[in-house]
Amino acid sequence: MSLFRQLWLAVIASTIIAFAGSFVVSMLTARHYLEQQLAIKNNDNASSLALSMSQLDKDPVTVELQVAAVFDSGQYEHVRLVGPDGKLMIEKSSPPMAGDVPAWFIRVFPIKSQAGQAQVSSGWTQFGTVELVSHSQFAYKELWDGAWHLIVWFIIGGGFMGFLGMQILRRIKRPLDAVVGQAQAISERRFVNIPEPSTPELKSVASAMNAMVDRLKTIFAEEAARLEQVRREATQDGLTGLANRAFFMNQLHAALNDDDASPNGSLLMLRLGDLAGINKRAGREAADELLRRTGALIATLASNTSGGAAARLNGADFALLLPGIQNPAQQAESMLTGLRDLVSAGLIDSERVGYVASGVYQHGQGIGALLSSLDTALASAENQSGLAWCSAESGCEQHATSSADWKKVLESAIQTQRLRLIEFPVANNGGDIMHLECPLRLQASENGEWLAAGSFMPMASRLSLTTELDLAATRLALERIAAGIPAVAVNLSGESILVASFRDRLQAMIADKKELAPRLWLEVAEVGAFQHFAEFRAFCEAIRPLGCRLGIEHFGRQFSEIGRLHDIGLDYLKVDGSFIRAIDTQAGNQAFLKGLCSIAHNIGLTVIAENVQSAGELAALPELGFDGATGPAVPRKTNPAN
Repeated sequence: MSLFRQLWLAVIASTIIAFAGSFVVSMLTARHYLEQQLAIKNNDNASSLALSMSQLDKDPVTVELQVAAVFDSGQYEHVRLVGPDGKLMIEKSSPPMAGDVPAWFIRVFPIKSQAGQAQVSSGWTQFGTVELVSHSQFAYKELWDGAWHLIVWFIIGGGFMGFLGMQILRRIKRPLDAVVGQAQAISERRFVNIPEPSTPELKSVASAMNAMVDRLKTIFAEEAARLEQVRREATQDGLTGLANRAFFMNQLHAALNDDDASPNGSLLMLRLGDLAGINKRAGREAADELLRRTGALIATLASNTSGGAAARLNGADFALLLPGIQNPAQQAESMLTGLRDLVSAGLIDSERVGYVASGVYQHGQGIGALLSSLDTALASAENQSGLAWCSAESGCEQHATSSADWKKVLESAIQTQRLRLIEFPVANNGGDIMHLECPLRLQASENGEWLAAGSFMPMASRLSLTTELDLAATRLALERIAAGIPAVAVNLSGESILVASFRDRLQAMIADKKELAPRLWLEVAEVGAFQHFAEFRAFCEAIRPLGCRLGIEHFGRQFSEIGRLHDIGLDYLKVDGSFIRAIDTQAGNQAFLKGLCSIAHNIGLTVIAENVQSAGELAALPELGFDGATGPAVPRKTNPAN
């Protein structure tokens, strides 16, 4: 018997068996259900009629009218009233009806309508018994419609099974075509393997052909592998497959100096934030998988640019060279997106995700200067929470190019008080100013430009100078409050609160002007607060009695830690701007932020949104539970709220 006939017989037999079994079971189950429903209806209606008759007069006219009213209101086969002695008192009946249901179907699947009975009383005596039986034509109609639906679905299923059978048959024939194609490929010196079919007659032929092909492929593969291994050892990182540092520096030198190189381009650096911690917590295999996926991300970006090159410079640092690209924003954003995907995949379990720095180079530029500017930009990115990108050519490039130079700049600025605060309004939902957020600015040299905190704080952190800068910022804030500003907020570094002497000096400074303390708002970034929570608690316990308002800024990435804040005396939270961006259109973030605000309010915290960019975002915040906001979209009023 041919394969076609075997297949079609199997399909037809299985379809008929499945249909017959399912049809019978479905019909019997449906019939039983309909009989139960009829019985319930009969009992309920009989009880209702009996109760009504028991409460009214029992004269013959009234009783007959009640029976007639019930009989006329529904489809009943008969309604009877039988006396206590068994004699029929009243009966209303109608002939059986089956509608358009075939008689043979009724004979095959009969539906029995069980009579409903209830007693009619007259005072404390029995007046009679009501017996009520509904017509079953509606039940037959439902059962008949169900049978038709089942038949139609099985016809569709049978057609699908036939189509599936044809596909299976083609699959069975495929090995024959594969063997022929393999033989033709060998004659053309192409060595391909084919899957071995389950049919014994074909399996042995395919197995022998595959064995011959494997032997030929092994000879070529061994030699190719040996040469490839030599190349990798000389030029590539063994784990990620990217270029190693030495080979990449060669590529970079060529891009900067070769006559035929592009006149300009971009260089990006990516640093994983907590590789050592991940290795310690999750093990070496998890850390290696993280590095491999990061390498694959960088390699993909390099492949999309002509002449692009990717490298792993050291344990957690990666580099991407993009000749001819003067604006690497797209590639930098792709890196950040890739890091977010690694967090979602569970490969990064730290609040320190990763940092990206980018810079544009010109042909002939020195490698040292280029790498120095990117290193400074990377240090600035590291000072931000979670995930950050800093561009060396847009404000991250510094006047100092070494740690020694930076130390001189910072110490000189502190000693000569080349420091000042700038103001950003933080407003409540009514538009009144809650306080002025005043970040620190530093003048690198006499009559020089004023640098943003993001430019010098990373280096100050490396040089352990954040305590002096934070004390200076607090002193300037108290001076502004004394000059008449109702409320000022100062950002304190997470590194500073770790130092006991800083906490003591800060406490003494504020205590000396205690009357100003209620208008001073002090806040620490989420990363610094939770990373060293014991020291943060000590800081809060030292400052809280003075009357200052204490808070956490850039909050949200460690939302699960919010339960730890209920007993340390915080006053407010500032939610990180990454959660606020496009909040008017992001339903998922809206649900999260609404829950965050609710929980924060339950422990007595004011919730403020950071970096609000648009009027739409600002308008959406009150409904989510925010008490205030800051950012470009927040207008400033002249009368701050107390």
